[in-house]
Amino acid sequence: MEKVNLVFGTVYGSAQFVAETLTSKIAELDFETNLIQSSDLTGFVPKEDELLIIVTSTTGQGDLPDDIAPWFAEMKSAAPYLPGLRYSIIGLGDSSYETFCGAAKQFDELFAELGAKPLTARLDIDACETMEPETDAVQWISTWHSAAQSLNQ
Repeated sequence: MEKVNLVFGTVYGSAQFVAETLTSKIAELDFETNLIQSSDLTGFVPKEDELLIIVTSTTGQGDLPDDIAPWFAEMKSAAPYLPGLRYSIIGLGDSSYETFCGAAKQFDELFAELGAKPLTARLDIDACETMEPETDAVQWISTWHSAAQSLNQ
């Protein structure tokens, strides 16, 4: 059984709800899941033998939510080399803004700089197309699960 760490950045709670929903659905697939609250992110460095999923909304002009911004800054500053880490990112945004899913894009760029490899392509969920982002995220789990299983073959 592989361990999956889920981290979220949220302004109004949608990204947290998506992360909570994914945590329970992925646990049903026989993965050990760990939903990390923003208050527990200080000092958290993802382990390379575990999988990471980041769920984040975007605020302002493509900015990170306040609850996850300190961890982003910490990871950027410490710059741990993570070539064995496999990650997935889910961005929640509104395509009517130029900065659509800007926070998710920033995380994608940061983890690429740290040497980590995406397990799946980034999933950008558009508030203009869906009122329930958790529905899109749950549908995405099959893509994520196939990619995670392929690591063990």
